[in-house]
Amino acid sequence: MEIKAKRYKQRKARVRSRVEGTMERPRFTVYKSKIYIYGQLIDDTKGKTLASASDLKVKTGKKVERAGVVGEELAKKALAKKIKKVIFDRNGYKYHGRVKALAEGARKGGLEF
Repeated sequence: MEIKAKRYKQRKARVRSRVEGTMERPRFTVYKSKIYIYGQLIDDTKGKTLASASDLKVKTGKKVERAGVVGEELAKKALAKKIKKVIFDRNGYKYHGRVKALAEGARKGGLEF
């Protein structure tokens, strides 16, 4: 398990070194636990979270379906703040399953990345 955690940290650091969000184009970051998934729009220049969404309140559907709903919800919040373009930070996770569903939900909601 130590090797798996080490590889995750390396992937996360590699991705994070290349990705930085601004007010015009914030960083769309993903965090997932075993049960829930969270998405945030972050302005790294100020260190502020502009919008966030999670599936804590969404209880119906499978995890992948809930991730898509979270992406759409985050896109609505971003569009309300006049944010259309973001930089996607998968946070070291593979672009597969729930992470992919979250990204596709955000695209469906109107975000561009």
